[in-house]
Amino acid sequence: MARRNFLKSSNPFLSEKSLMRGGSSGGFAGISTDRMTVAGAVNKTLLLAGIMLVTATIGFSNANPLFIWGGAIGGLVVVLIASFKPNLSPVLAPVYAALEGLFVGGISAIYAAAFNGIIFQAVTLTLAVLFMMLFVYKSGMIRVTDKFRRGVVMATGAILVVYLLNWVLSMFGVNMPYLHEGGMFGIGISLVIVGVAALNLLLDFDAFEKGEQMGAPAYMEWFMGMGLLITLVWLYVEILRLIAMFSSND
Repeated sequence: MARRNFLKSSNPFLSEKSLMRGGSSGGFAGISTDRMTVAGAVNKTLLLAGIMLVTATIGFSNANPLFIWGGAIGGLVVVLIASFKPNLSPVLAPVYAALEGLFVGGISAIYAAAFNGIIFQAVTLTLAVLFMMLFVYKSGMIRVTDKFRRGVVMATGAILVVYLLNWVLSMFGVNMPYLHEGGMFGIGISLVIVGVAALNLLLDFDAFEKGEQMGAPAYMEWFMGMGLLITLVWLYVEILRLIAMFSSND
């Protein structure tokens, strides 16, 4: 029961079923006596962010579709593998960070070419949301209960379904109306998505603490760090789109 409750706290981008299967694959009780700590997970997250920053610089300086699509698809594949085999996270997490950096750098270059100063604004706002949600979590203003967690996971899943549907329709030259478009309605939708992404940060913070409390194996520090990075990348990209919408309406 303890293991199940811990896994339910993990990043909602990874399904509970995948996490259950992945957790058991590595022997959640663990062969090593090393255990996950919040401090260790934070350090791993910072290291992953550093790796992503390096490759993002490369992707920004050499923006091309290969880096953008290769980073996005490659990162998705790595996340899926990690969801089934979290014990491989010490290797997979750095690979994910490197690939995602290429994607983030390429996307940032495209927006920077169209909107002056947008990257600084997006990075600043992303960090501001991160620290604001950390304060909200630590202060207990919003408690991560099972009901809250289910609500955020359901909202995230709904957004993912909409994204997938839009991607499929785009292959036939059709785009869903208002999604990532200007105007008050489009901006409203984008604000909701940013809000859901921000709430996901609370689940990530809760996962860090639950991992330590449940005595998760040390490799879960990498797994949880990757989960937080997934949320931050999503939040950053959505904020980029939102700022671009506001700039286009000026």
